[in-house]
Amino acid sequence: QVHLVESGGGSVQAGGSLRLSCTYSGLRANGDCVGWFRQLPGHEREAVAGITTGQGLTDYADAIKGRFTISQENAKNRVHLQMNSLKPEDTGIYYCAAGRWCSNPGPVTSARYNNWGQGTQVTVSS
Repeated sequence: QVHLVESGGGSVQAGGSLRLSCTYSGLRANGDCVGWFRQLPGHEREAVAGITTGQGLTDYADAIKGRFTISQENAKNRVHLQMNSLKPEDTGIYYCAAGRWCSNPGPVTSARYNNWGQGTQVTVSS
């Protein structure tokens, strides 16, 4: 059974940085996927980034390319999302999600990443 726990959310001023972490269990060391989604106020949940376990292939949503970086610590069963140059419009709940049997991280969709964490709040003030 896949289990995901997010940590690292919080409040930051615009231009600042946060690092989210997702600690997982029940995934293979190679060939599964872990990703991040977010739900901004008044919007549908949207993809942020995904990564394959082991090989570390990545995929990013256009909205955050160049500002966010997804990475993994395989030995610790952990995936991070480093978020830099944060904007108030990045405010929302960020979810870790996982998919099984992924050879590629994209497309990062809720259909492929169908195991979910509880979410962590990120608030960016202007």
